[in-house]
Amino acid sequence: DNFEHKINIMRNLLFTSLIALAGMVSTIAYADGDKTPQYILHEVKAPFDMEPVKEYVFPDRKFPINKYGAKPGGTFDNTKAIAKAIDKCNKAGGGVVVVPAGVWFTGPIHLKSNVNLRLEEGAVVEFSDNSKDYLPAVQTSWEGLECFNYSPLVYAFGCNNIAITGKGKLQPRIKGWTPWFKRPKEHLEASKQLYTWGSTDVPVEQRQMAVGENNMRPHLVHFNRCSNILLDGFSINGAPFWTIHLFLCNGGIARNLNVYAHNHNNDGIDLEMTKNVLVENCQFDQGDDAVVIKSGRNRDAWRVGQPTENVVVRNCKIVKGHCLLGIGSEMSGGVRNILMENCEATDSVFRMMYLKTNHRRGGFIHHVYMRNCHGTCAGRLFEIDTDVLYQWKDLVPTYETRITDIHDIFMENCNIKRTDAIYEIKGDARKPIRDIYLRNINVGTVHKFINKSSNTFNVVSENMHYDNTAF
Repeated sequence: DNFEHKINIMRNLLFTSLIALAGMVSTIAYADGDKTPQYILHEVKAPFDMEPVKEYVFPDRKFPINKYGAKPGGTFDNTKAIAKAIDKCNKAGGGVVVVPAGVWFTGPIHLKSNVNLRLEEGAVVEFSDNSKDYLPAVQTSWEGLECFNYSPLVYAFGCNNIAITGKGKLQPRIKGWTPWFKRPKEHLEASKQLYTWGSTDVPVEQRQMAVGENNMRPHLVHFNRCSNILLDGFSINGAPFWTIHLFLCNGGIARNLNVYAHNHNNDGIDLEMTKNVLVENCQFDQGDDAVVIKSGRNRDAWRVGQPTENVVVRNCKIVKGHCLLGIGSEMSGGVRNILMENCEATDSVFRMMYLKTNHRRGGFIHHVYMRNCHGTCAGRLFEIDTDVLYQWKDLVPTYETRITDIHDIFMENCNIKRTDAIYEIKGDARKPIRDIYLRNINVGTVHKFINKSSNTFNVVSENMHYDNTAF
């Protein structure tokens, strides 16, 4: 007992020392009746009240997947072996499922509570591109509407304390998904059906989408109704659909990630109806938006009633993407208390900050901040558009009109070398956008126009400069 007591003291001293050196957190939370650290509490500075983000300290128990029958080489199907390792880890009270160096071919990976999937340096998890491998369907979502669809490649539902860590890589095979990128007629009909179900309160379990030629691609990583999530250190190469998606989650950290995905709809990280999240020191190189804040679509989100709130994104690099920070267009549950700071777009983005909605969405967007962000090239530095409908404009009817309430949006100390326009704000006359603040904005060359705004009130621009124009 005395020996174990000394070990606990040394372990606690080590954690305290590491925390002090990092200067990132202020507290360690302990399990009841135990001196073993259970959570590291990260204090996050923001212009709004935000509770500390919890990082679970996983038990020091290791479950190497090769011990449970997994074989490297890229041909052997390791789905069952990885599932067995995860199950053993979960039943033991938690720990680390280790993926050693090598190429490990697999179908879907379903995490369980208190499990850290650690990808060792040199480990490549190569996912099947056969859609049949992702059946039976699981509860997920498709573009803001809940449904049952093909399993995400990495999936968790209702789990607590889950992680993917390490210096390895998630790398799906894409060839089998490529024909689904085109959104043929059958897919559009399925989208219309799901939209109708979501608009008429059809129970989620009846919304079965993984049938016929619906061709609704799965997310790469989708955590649904989970808490205390850690994504740390690994890289991603490609995705069938959205890359990282936290849906109805509470508490998460994404840090030191290197995400590259340039296929159709390859957002970097989507936070949807999710709260208390820190994203830091990541690199995103995307075929769609980079960092995206969402909160569900129309009536389906009003039914759930969970805003996305208390999110901080800092010290990230975006190589390419449609947006550095995108909000919407699925945002019917509401968005508030979002901060992006000290981030950089090194190549080109369509917009640095883009808020998008339409007359079907309702909800709200307020207290969104972008500070100390820098870019090279963009179509717009800042844009709000309240009439973004994409293919849905004529594809489906408007079941109910609700105008989004947008106010208190801040962009400060931001610059870009060249842009088509500094800002464009397109409000809705039925509920004008108000209280927009752009301060200390520096632009090199403006190519088309300086700014435009309509249906707005109190748009404040202070200390906004540009060097020259090309129009």
